[in-house]
Amino acid sequence: MAIIALIGAGGKMGGRISDRLSHGSHQVYYVENGERGRANMNARGLAPSRLDEAASSADAVVLAVPDTAIRGVAAQVVPLMKSGAMLMLLDPAAAYAGHLPARDDVAYFVAHPCHPPVFGDEDDPEARRDFFGGIKAKQAIVCALMQGAEADYARGEALGREIYAPVMRSHRMTVEQMATLEPGMAETIGASAAMFLRGAMDEAIKRGVPAEAARDFMLGHIHIELAIAFGEAGNPFSDACQVAMAYGREAWLKPGWERLLTPQSVREQVDIMLAPRGGAV
Repeated sequence: MAIIALIGAGGKMGGRISDRLSHGSHQVYYVENGERGRANMNARGLAPSRLDEAASSADAVVLAVPDTAIRGVAAQVVPLMKSGAMLMLLDPAAAYAGHLPARDDVAYFVAHPCHPPVFGDEDDPEARRDFFGGIKAKQAIVCALMQGAEADYARGEALGREIYAPVMRSHRMTVEQMATLEPGMAETIGASAAMFLRGAMDEAIKRGVPAEAARDFMLGHIHIELAIAFGEAGNPFSDACQVAMAYGREAWLKPGWERLLTPQSVREQVDIMLAPRGGAV
Protein backbone atom coordinates (compact mmCIF):
# COMPACT_ATOMS: atom_id res chain seq x y z
CA MET A 1 0.00 0.00 0.00
CA ALA A 2 1.88 3.01 -1.28
CA ILE A 3 -0.63 5.73 -0.38
CA ILE A 4 -2.23 6.00 3.05
CA ALA A 5 -4.71 8.57 4.36
CA LEU A 6 -4.64 8.93 8.15
CA ILE A 7 -7.83 10.61 9.38
CA GLY A 8 -7.48 12.12 12.84
CA ALA A 9 -3.71 12.31 12.50
CA GLY A 10 -3.26 14.78 15.36
CA GLY A 11 -5.18 12.89 18.02
CA LYS A 12 -3.77 10.56 20.69
CA MET A 13 -3.90 7.42 18.57
CA GLY A 14 -3.39 9.35 15.34
CA GLY A 15 -0.21 10.87 16.73
CA ARG A 16 1.17 7.44 17.59
CA ILE A 17 0.42 6.20 14.08
CA SER A 18 1.84 9.36 12.52
CA ASP A 19 5.11 8.73 14.33
CA ARG A 20 5.24 5.28 12.75
CA LEU A 21 4.17 6.16 9.24
CA SER A 22 6.28 9.32 8.96
CA HIS A 23 9.40 7.15 9.15
CA GLY A 24 8.19 4.56 6.66
CA SER A 25 8.20 4.29 2.88
CA HIS A 26 4.54 5.14 2.28
CA GLN A 27 3.14 8.34 0.88
CA VAL A 28 0.90 9.56 3.69
CA TYR A 29 -1.87 12.13 3.76
CA TYR A 30 -2.37 13.48 7.29
CA VAL A 31 -5.91 14.75 7.84
CA GLU A 32 -6.87 16.64 10.99
CA ASN A 33 -9.60 19.25 11.57
CA GLY A 34 -9.18 19.97 15.28
CA GLU A 35 -7.11 22.93 16.41
CA ARG A 36 -5.30 20.96 19.10
CA GLY A 37 -4.71 18.10 16.69
CA ARG A 38 -3.23 20.43 14.10
CA ALA A 39 -0.94 21.84 16.78
CA ASN A 40 0.20 18.29 17.55
CA MET A 41 0.88 17.70 13.87
CA ASN A 42 2.78 20.97 13.59
CA ALA A 43 4.98 19.91 16.51
CA ARG A 44 5.80 16.75 14.53
CA GLY A 45 6.60 18.75 11.41
CA LEU A 46 3.59 17.35 9.51
CA ALA A 47 1.38 19.37 7.17
CA PRO A 48 -2.38 18.65 7.10
CA SER A 49 -4.07 17.47 3.90
CA ARG A 50 -7.60 17.98 2.65
CA LEU A 51 -10.00 15.15 3.42
CA ASP A 52 -11.36 14.84 -0.12
CA GLU A 53 -7.92 14.68 -1.72
CA ALA A 54 -6.61 12.18 0.84
CA ALA A 55 -9.60 9.83 0.74
CA SER A 56 -9.83 9.74 -3.06
CA SER A 57 -6.09 9.11 -3.53
CA ALA A 58 -5.41 6.53 -0.84
CA ASP A 59 -4.95 2.80 -1.15
CA ALA A 60 -5.80 2.58 2.55
CA VAL A 61 -7.73 5.03 4.73
CA VAL A 62 -7.09 4.67 8.49
CA LEU A 63 -9.73 6.15 10.80
CA ALA A 64 -7.95 7.26 13.98
CA VAL A 65 -11.03 9.05 15.31
CA PRO A 66 -13.25 8.41 18.36
CA ASP A 67 -15.69 5.51 18.03
CA THR A 68 -18.63 7.89 18.34
CA ALA A 69 -17.41 9.85 15.31
CA ILE A 70 -16.82 6.91 12.97
CA ARG A 71 -20.35 6.75 11.56
CA GLY A 72 -20.22 10.39 10.43
CA VAL A 73 -16.63 10.31 9.23
CA ALA A 74 -17.10 7.04 7.34
CA ALA A 75 -20.18 8.48 5.63
CA GLN A 76 -17.96 11.28 4.31
CA VAL A 77 -14.92 9.18 3.47
CA VAL A 78 -16.19 5.93 1.96
CA PRO A 79 -17.98 7.49 -1.05
CA LEU A 80 -14.73 9.26 -1.94
CA MET A 81 -12.55 6.16 -1.86
CA LYS A 82 -11.36 4.55 -5.06
CA SER A 83 -12.50 1.04 -5.95
CA GLY A 84 -10.30 -1.63 -4.37
CA ALA A 85 -9.10 0.62 -1.53
CA MET A 86 -9.26 -0.39 2.13
CA LEU A 87 -10.87 1.32 5.11
CA MET A 88 -9.10 0.40 8.34
CA LEU A 89 -10.66 0.86 11.77
CA LEU A 90 -8.65 0.64 14.98
CA ASP A 91 -11.52 -0.68 17.12
CA PRO A 92 -14.35 -3.11 16.36
CA ALA A 93 -17.24 -1.22 17.99
CA ALA A 94 -18.48 0.86 15.05
CA ALA A 95 -18.04 -2.00 12.57
CA TYR A 96 -19.86 -4.40 14.91
CA ALA A 97 -22.72 -1.92 15.33
CA GLY A 98 -23.16 -1.55 11.57
CA HIS A 99 -22.02 2.07 11.39
CA LEU A 100 -20.13 1.69 8.12
CA PRO A 101 -21.87 2.60 4.84
CA ALA A 102 -22.55 -0.10 2.27
CA ARG A 103 -20.00 -0.28 -0.53
CA ASP A 104 -19.02 -3.66 -1.92
CA ASP A 105 -15.93 -2.61 -3.85
CA VAL A 106 -14.09 -1.30 -0.78
CA ALA A 107 -12.49 -3.58 1.84
CA TYR A 108 -13.26 -3.08 5.53
CA PHE A 109 -10.56 -4.17 8.00
CA VAL A 110 -10.17 -3.84 11.78
CA ALA A 111 -6.82 -4.05 13.60
CA HIS A 112 -6.48 -3.55 17.35
CA PRO A 113 -3.49 -3.81 19.72
CA CYS A 114 -3.38 -6.31 22.58
CA HIS A 115 -0.87 -4.01 24.38
CA PRO A 116 2.38 -5.28 25.93
CA PRO A 117 1.74 -8.29 28.19
CA VAL A 118 2.20 -8.27 31.95
CA PHE A 119 4.59 -11.20 31.67
CA GLY A 120 6.91 -9.85 28.99
CA ASP A 121 10.59 -10.36 28.31
CA GLU A 122 11.71 -6.77 27.80
CA ASP A 123 15.23 -5.90 28.96
CA ASP A 124 15.20 -2.27 27.83
CA PRO A 125 13.93 0.00 30.66
CA GLU A 126 12.13 2.19 28.10
CA ALA A 127 10.34 -0.86 26.71
CA ARG A 128 9.26 -1.90 30.21
CA ARG A 129 7.68 1.55 30.64
CA ASP A 130 5.91 1.38 27.27
CA PHE A 131 2.59 0.25 28.73
CA PHE A 132 0.46 1.06 25.68
CA GLY A 133 2.79 -0.38 23.05
CA GLY A 134 3.76 0.92 19.65
CA ILE A 135 6.94 2.59 20.87
CA LYS A 136 9.46 0.14 22.31
CA ALA A 137 7.60 -2.82 23.80
CA LYS A 138 6.54 -5.87 21.79
CA GLN A 139 2.85 -6.63 21.62
CA ALA A 140 0.36 -8.88 19.83
CA ILE A 141 -2.46 -7.58 17.64
CA VAL A 142 -5.88 -8.88 16.61
CA CYS A 143 -7.17 -8.47 13.04
CA ALA A 144 -10.51 -8.95 11.29
CA LEU A 145 -11.46 -8.68 7.65
CA MET A 146 -15.07 -7.54 7.72
CA GLN A 147 -15.43 -7.51 3.93
CA GLY A 148 -13.05 -7.95 1.03
CA ALA A 149 -10.93 -10.57 -0.69
CA GLU A 150 -8.37 -12.79 1.04
CA ALA A 151 -5.58 -10.63 -0.38
CA ASP A 152 -7.10 -7.71 1.52
CA TYR A 153 -6.50 -9.54 4.79
CA ALA A 154 -2.80 -9.79 4.01
CA ARG A 155 -2.67 -6.08 3.14
CA GLY A 156 -4.53 -5.08 6.30
CA GLU A 157 -2.46 -7.28 8.59
CA ALA A 158 0.77 -5.89 7.12
CA LEU A 159 -0.39 -2.33 7.79
CA GLY A 160 -1.53 -3.30 11.28
CA ARG A 161 1.87 -4.77 12.03
CA GLU A 162 3.45 -1.53 10.87
CA ILE A 163 1.34 0.92 12.84
CA TYR A 164 1.46 -1.15 16.06
CA ALA A 165 5.13 -2.22 15.78
CA PRO A 166 6.98 -3.97 17.27
CA VAL A 167 4.46 -6.82 16.86
CA MET A 168 5.30 -10.31 18.10
CA ARG A 169 2.07 -12.10 17.07
CA SER A 170 -1.01 -11.41 14.97
CA HIS A 171 -4.30 -13.21 15.62
CA ARG A 172 -7.03 -13.49 13.00
CA MET A 173 -10.67 -13.41 14.11
CA THR A 174 -14.08 -12.04 13.20
CA VAL A 175 -15.36 -8.58 14.11
CA GLU A 176 -17.85 -10.26 16.46
CA GLN A 177 -15.07 -12.12 18.26
CA MET A 178 -13.07 -8.92 18.56
CA ALA A 179 -16.07 -7.17 20.13
CA THR A 180 -16.29 -10.02 22.65
CA LEU A 181 -12.71 -9.18 23.64
CA GLU A 182 -13.35 -5.42 23.67
CA PRO A 183 -15.43 -4.01 25.16
CA GLY A 184 -16.68 -7.29 26.68
CA MET A 185 -13.71 -9.08 28.20
CA ALA A 186 -11.09 -6.34 28.41
CA GLU A 187 -13.10 -3.24 29.37
CA THR A 188 -16.51 -4.17 30.77
CA ILE A 189 -14.88 -6.87 32.92
CA GLY A 190 -11.10 -6.31 32.89
CA ALA A 191 -10.92 -2.54 33.31
CA SER A 192 -13.70 -2.48 35.90
CA ALA A 193 -11.88 -5.24 37.83
CA ALA A 194 -8.68 -3.16 37.71
CA MET A 195 -10.51 -0.15 39.15
CA PHE A 196 -12.08 -2.40 41.79
CA LEU A 197 -8.58 -3.38 42.89
CA ARG A 198 -7.55 0.27 42.98
CA GLY A 199 -10.64 1.01 45.06
CA ALA A 200 -9.72 -1.78 47.51
CA MET A 201 -6.28 -0.24 47.95
CA ASP A 202 -7.75 3.23 48.49
CA GLU A 203 -10.16 1.85 51.07
CA ALA A 204 -7.30 0.22 52.99
CA ILE A 205 -5.50 3.58 53.01
CA LYS A 206 -8.62 5.31 54.31
CA ARG A 207 -8.64 2.81 57.16
CA GLY A 208 -5.16 3.80 58.26
CA VAL A 209 -2.76 1.63 56.25
CA PRO A 210 0.26 3.71 55.12
CA ALA A 211 -0.28 4.62 51.46
CA GLU A 212 3.14 3.52 50.20
CA ALA A 213 2.88 0.20 52.02
CA ALA A 214 -0.62 -0.42 50.65
CA ARG A 215 0.53 0.28 47.09
CA ASP A 216 3.59 -1.97 47.38
CA PHE A 217 1.50 -4.73 48.92
CA MET A 218 -1.29 -4.52 46.34
CA LEU A 219 0.92 -4.33 43.25
CA GLY A 220 3.17 -7.13 44.47
CA HIS A 221 0.22 -9.37 45.24
CA ILE A 222 -1.48 -8.58 41.92
CA HIS A 223 1.71 -9.70 40.18
CA ILE A 224 1.95 -13.08 41.90
CA GLU A 225 -1.81 -13.64 41.83
CA LEU A 226 -1.94 -13.05 38.08
CA ALA A 227 1.09 -15.33 37.65
CA ILE A 228 -0.70 -18.11 39.51
CA ALA A 229 -4.07 -17.57 37.82
CA PHE A 230 -2.59 -17.56 34.30
CA GLY A 231 -0.21 -20.47 34.82
CA GLU A 232 3.03 -18.48 34.84
CA ALA A 233 4.10 -19.21 38.42
CA GLY A 234 3.73 -23.00 38.30
CA ASN A 235 2.10 -23.27 41.73
CA PRO A 236 -1.49 -22.99 43.00
CA PHE A 237 -2.97 -20.55 45.48
CA SER A 238 -2.43 -21.60 49.09
CA ASP A 239 -5.20 -23.37 50.98
CA ALA A 240 -5.79 -20.31 53.14
CA CYS A 241 -5.96 -18.08 50.05
CA GLN A 242 -8.50 -20.43 48.46
CA VAL A 243 -10.74 -19.94 51.52
CA ALA A 244 -10.33 -16.17 51.35
CA MET A 245 -11.11 -16.20 47.61
CA ALA A 246 -14.34 -18.13 48.17
CA TYR A 247 -15.35 -15.68 50.89
CA GLY A 248 -14.57 -12.76 48.59
CA ARG A 249 -16.52 -14.13 45.63
CA GLU A 250 -19.62 -14.42 47.80
CA ALA A 251 -19.22 -10.81 48.93
CA TRP A 252 -18.50 -8.91 45.70
CA LEU A 253 -18.70 -11.06 42.56
CA LYS A 254 -22.24 -11.46 41.26
CA PRO A 255 -23.25 -14.92 40.01
CA GLY A 256 -24.01 -15.00 36.31
CA TRP A 257 -21.35 -12.48 35.34
CA GLU A 258 -20.60 -14.67 32.31
CA ARG A 259 -23.65 -13.22 30.55
CA LEU A 260 -21.56 -10.07 29.94
CA LEU A 261 -19.82 -11.98 27.14
CA THR A 262 -22.99 -13.17 25.39
CA PRO A 263 -23.66 -11.62 21.96
CA GLN A 264 -26.74 -9.84 23.31
CA SER A 265 -24.85 -8.21 26.17
CA VAL A 266 -21.83 -7.30 24.03
CA ARG A 267 -24.14 -5.60 21.53
CA GLU A 268 -25.80 -3.66 24.36
CA GLN A 269 -22.39 -2.57 25.65
CA VAL A 270 -21.35 -1.39 22.17
CA ASP A 271 -24.61 0.48 21.63
CA ILE A 272 -24.19 2.29 24.95
CA MET A 273 -20.56 3.15 24.15
CA LEU A 274 -21.47 4.58 20.73
CA ALA A 275 -24.49 6.56 21.89
CA PRO A 276 -24.07 10.35 21.78
CA ARG A 277 -22.80 11.52 25.14
CA GLY A 278 -25.78 12.57 27.23
CA GLY A 279 -28.23 11.16 24.68
CA ALA A 280 -30.35 8.07 24.39
CA VAL A 281 -29.13 4.84 22.84
